[in-house]
Amino acid sequence: MISVKQAKTILSENSEKGQIIEKSLGECLGLILAEDIYSPIDVPSFDNSAMDGYAMNFEETNRNWEVTNIIQAGDTSEINIAPGKAARIFTGAKIPKGTNTVIPQELIETIEEGKISYSGDKISTGSNVRLKGSQSKKNSLILEKGQVIGAGQIGLLASVGVAQVKVFSPPKVGFIVTGNELKEPGTPLKEGEIYNSNGPMLEALLKESGVRKIKSYKAEDDKDSLQKIIDLALSENDILLLSGGISVGDYDFVKECLNTAKVKELFYKIKQRPGKPMFAGKKDKKLIFALPGNPASVHSCFIQYVRPSINFWLGKTAIWEADHNLEISEDIPKKTGFTHFMKGKKNGDKVELLKGQQSFNLQAFATAECLLELPAENSVVTAGTKVKVYDL
Repeated sequence: MISVKQAKTILSENSEKGQIIEKSLGECLGLILAEDIYSPIDVPSFDNSAMDGYAMNFEETNRNWEVTNIIQAGDTSEINIAPGKAARIFTGAKIPKGTNTVIPQELIETIEEGKISYSGDKISTGSNVRLKGSQSKKNSLILEKGQVIGAGQIGLLASVGVAQVKVFSPPKVGFIVTGNELKEPGTPLKEGEIYNSNGPMLEALLKESGVRKIKSYKAEDDKDSLQKIIDLALSENDILLLSGGISVGDYDFVKECLNTAKVKELFYKIKQRPGKPMFAGKKDKKLIFALPGNPASVHSCFIQYVRPSINFWLGKTAIWEADHNLEISEDIPKKTGFTHFMKGKKNGDKVELLKGQQSFNLQAFATAECLLELPAENSVVTAGTKVKVYDL
């Protein structure tokens, strides 16, 4: 049995990065940039108006102008405005030569048809003009490798004319749920049967982690059928998860079947609660995680070990670090020698423990915001102690 720190070190040394592929903007939402992006153009690429109004040379002492032109957004013609003249201009339109300021239309007084005046004090030279390159200069770094591509990043890339980017290819992940007692939600239960909560939960956790290609498999507690499904799932996926069948019961065949499939054991059993009987292995470049069957153990082990391994594949950084270090709000007794992961809620710079911490109990996970990591060496973690906190 190894420590949590040892397990994470082993996984960090054995996790694989995804291939670098090129995707169009419409396909890369949620993926991770595999390259730095430099702007190929100045943005804006020309001085343009930030308002609907009138463009003129505001350095002139005269505050009366004759309107000689109308300039709309998208107008590419070259226009030169003479001294004492102004142009009616609209948001986004190119600032004409001979002008340096835009006065919003609501601040303008109309003297007579075609003539305007301004007598206020809210405008100065350069007002309401977006200067060329004010968002980003040509060849300037706008996005860094390792960033998650969200709507904001896609908008920025589109604004500089980038249509395709290099990203880390998401892994294909399969999961096998074992147990004769499991029935799918929506079907009636017989005495002794329970609903399959691990399957839907694992699928949701994988989607939250940025995995797009997910395949589920159902296995009975029969060694031969389990072996066939494991062999098939290993051939079809980059990462394989199993829930249940990894302990020491008479029908727990997972470890034996993985050995038959020539999966190299990285570790088996961690000094932690929940999730002590967890297995991690590798076959070629494929990672295999066999998680305990209790739902809360599955969730906790996924957050601590599976999600960081997926994040590494996707090209993310700082994947094994806690998200926060917060003070616990009460004394928490625990078993010495085991790291405890417990469900909690954040409250400012403190974290509060939730009720229902048993490994079978999913109720607390439905309201939890985070997992607290309580050190193995403590028998009691006292109120005010700072602990590692992982967001769910």
